[in-house]
Amino acid sequence: MPISDLKKSLTALAASGVITMTAPAMAFDSASVIKPDSNPWAVFKDGFNAYSKGEKDKAVEAYRFAAEKGHAGARWKLAHMYADGDGVPEDDYEAFQIFEKIVRQGAEPGTPDSTFVSSALVSLAAYLERGIPGTPVRRDQASARELYSQAASAFGNPDAQFHLGRMLFYGEGGSPNIRQAGRWFKLAAHKGNAGAQAMLGNILFQSGKMVRGLAMITVALESAKPADRSWIRDLQEQAFALAPEAERRTAIAVAENMRNGKK
Repeated sequence: MPISDLKKSLTALAASGVITMTAPAMAFDSASVIKPDSNPWAVFKDGFNAYSKGEKDKAVEAYRFAAEKGHAGARWKLAHMYADGDGVPEDDYEAFQIFEKIVRQGAEPGTPDSTFVSSALVSLAAYLERGIPGTPVRRDQASARELYSQAASAFGNPDAQFHLGRMLFYGEGGSPNIRQAGRWFKLAAHKGNAGAQAMLGNILFQSGKMVRGLAMITVALESAKPADRSWIRDLQEQAFALAPEAERRTAIAVAENMRNGKK
């Protein structure tokens, strides 16, 4: 999807009140080493070095300066610091507004800044999935699904492909479409997304391909992020409970082959 279409979608979201296109500028207290005409890229690198040393106050100040000058990487780092409460008070709404600025700034797929735009789209979508209490950002699954779709289609983002597949599978934010969900899961699974591997394995298992499906779920569980392990483990336990003993044993062997890079 062209970046121009992405910007049109953001404009539509702003018109509906989901996002604010005129977010207030971030505050910045200039330091003696940072001058108004300092190079944003150089300041960003200084911020990165400061963060690596644990000097987060200096990092935040540098990121803020570079972000105000339009440096997408600085905006991305600063947004995540607010989202995680890392060196600054946790503030999801501030993070949301910074992610939105990254997307509005835009980048064509394949360019250096496209990774930041792609990731920011996923973060915006995640916020819209659940909403941010006490702020103008309300739960809007349809808009979240649209943003995941843009990140998945225009940028090939595997996290977006997984989340889009999940929303299609369960019919969140629109009508369910198992076939399309499977397509997105397959794309994300090939890129190593454990959640997508587990969901694709579940689809295969439910369609009668018990051995392959159970093996995929098992391998996915081993490589999953901590936040995903609980629901993937539930899928695995349910599949093991339903599969006959012979299929279980074969699935374990197939999973071992998959770990070793064999078909």
